[in-house]
Amino acid sequence: MADDDYNDMDMGYEDEPPEPEIEEGAEKEDADNNNEEIPDTFIGTEAEEKEEQAPVERPRRTSKYMTKYERARILGTRALQISMNAPVMVELEGETDPLEIAMKELRERKIPFTIRRYLPDGSYEDWGVDELIVEDSWKRQVGGD
Repeated sequence: MADDDYNDMDMGYEDEPPEPEIEEGAEKEDADNNNEEIPDTFIGTEAEEKEEQAPVERPRRTSKYMTKYERARILGTRALQISMNAPVMVELEGETDPLEIAMKELRERKIPFTIRRYLPDGSYEDWGVDELIVEDSWKRQVGGD
């Protein structure tokens, strides 16, 4: 088995479909027709007006309290970021544990995350971490305030 056998082998995948052939004039015609289908009145006028309109703020249907699952996910994700040298959003007072730092950031509402809550109808609500009420359930168990 020398280099001759190596050169004869096909290095492609066996199940790979053949690439479709493109006709020479097909791309040019498609590019020209796309501009003709859109009237000049729609280009730039209505699209800009829609961007300028502020999104309508609907009343929220979910609770304003952060669930224990959201809290765990946020603290774990933020602690991982901090352990990978992400900038810390609070003043440190000797804390070195990333989870403790993440808890301090959550208490001071400095974590820049958005929670997306999906609803049964397929829509969703976005809540900022600073908008939600966080209960420290561990304080009640230990006897804190």
